[in-house]
Amino acid sequence: MIDKAKVRQAVALLLEGIGEDPGREGLRETPDRIARMYEEIFEGMDQNPREVLEKTFEASNSGIVLEKDIVFYSICEHHLLPFYGKAHVAYLSGGRVVGLSKLARTVEIFARRPQIQEQLTVQIADSIMEYLKPEGVMVMLEAEHMCMTMRGIKKPGALTVTLAVRGAFENDPHLQEEFWRMMGR
Repeated sequence: MIDKAKVRQAVALLLEGIGEDPGREGLRETPDRIARMYEEIFEGMDQNPREVLEKTFEASNSGIVLEKDIVFYSICEHHLLPFYGKAHVAYLSGGRVVGLSKLARTVEIFARRPQIQEQLTVQIADSIMEYLKPEGVMVMLEAEHMCMTMRGIKKPGALTVTLAVRGAFENDPHLQEEFWRMMGR
């Protein structure tokens, strides 16, 4: 649960720290706006992926299920700047499938936390393995990080790609090839 009073205090101190007057007209409501925004963008802190992945449906012989191009936004825990991109989530059904929106919701739950991309990728894959219990999972994230675009190295357009492979996908090159074919690569 976001403590909006503490966020408001912190933002006011931050504004003072950079030499601004938090009482001036343009900034007067900024601490409250930031507190409300943080409540929204960090709502995943209070959510459990089990709740979205536990309702499944029987689907024998369903093969690989791939949901690709799931747009996500997250906040880098190192710089508190956004990173954003697309998630591609595939699983090999063990006879049960989940509603397609539930894969995107799982991505959102973990993306809406202070995060690093490497951890985000693993959390998505591991939660699907744990709660959906498929034969295997592959999760790939492609993202641009504002901490590399706005500051530091200043390389806009550079994408970071992370991959988590679990279960049957780990040892079966044919399943991996099928994933890449379905991705169009």
